[in-house]
Amino acid sequence: MEIAIDFGITNTDILVSNKTERIYSSIPSEEINDNFLKKIFDLTKLDSNKIKKIAVTGGKSANLNNTFKDIPIFKVNEVEAIGLGAKNLYSINDEKFVVISAGTGTGCVFYDGKNYHYLGGISIGGGTLQGLSSLLISASDINEIEKLSNKGNRKNVDHLIGEVVNDIGSLNPNVTASNFAKAKGVKNHNPKDIAASLTNMIGEVIGTTSYLNAMLVGVDKVYFLGRLSLSEAIKEAIDQRLKLANINGIYKENREYGNVLGALYCIQTK
Repeated sequence: MEIAIDFGITNTDILVSNKTERIYSSIPSEEINDNFLKKIFDLTKLDSNKIKKIAVTGGKSANLNNTFKDIPIFKVNEVEAIGLGAKNLYSINDEKFVVISAGTGTGCVFYDGKNYHYLGGISIGGGTLQGLSSLLISASDINEIEKLSNKGNRKNVDHLIGEVVNDIGSLNPNVTASNFAKAKGVKNHNPKDIAASLTNMIGEVIGTTSYLNAMLVGVDKVYFLGRLSLSEAIKEAIDQRLKLANINGIYKENREYGNVLGALYCIQTK
């Protein structure tokens, strides 16, 4: 039996693998040390005598000892974990591909056929959505924000292209010209409209980053990992941006566990 752990900023994802099944779980992140590892083993009711290998990635996992309860710990570079996770989850056979890991922040990894490369990251992600929502509408739960967003109308807060300028090339008139521009000087906007605008803005930024990186390396699709991409509102905003460059977004079940899957895959194949 093997266990892989991805220490994210917000969530720590755990994947236990034996010969017949894979068991996924997630808990809130804490300081990364032996005490947290012990807590993970206790919460998942793992028998340390049955664990042969531990793979860790993310956060400050490189600072862990090389063993825990005499079990060897293999430290997997996060870039490789993201790339291998996408390759395994999506069964990718492409000569080259781009994967976006959308979590608390957002990272972009490129596989050139031989190696994985970090193309860059942005500080915009689920943490941004939760933090700004908490400040603006006193809501920080992702599910609550999504429900509010679905009932809101961002047109009451955003300026759209079709409202402010004539046709610009092939741009859809519903593309955002300026996020939150209509909120200037107004004190009592509907929280649902703010949630809709904010959710859309986060997705737009991720979508723009995604298609620019895809165009940079010459691919026509982007594979997504990360818990933030589970939000339908975020996903819709991402896809609207990808369409501007004729780039396809690819999404698959269990993508929130992509990084931890990559860490497991690394110790199983190398």
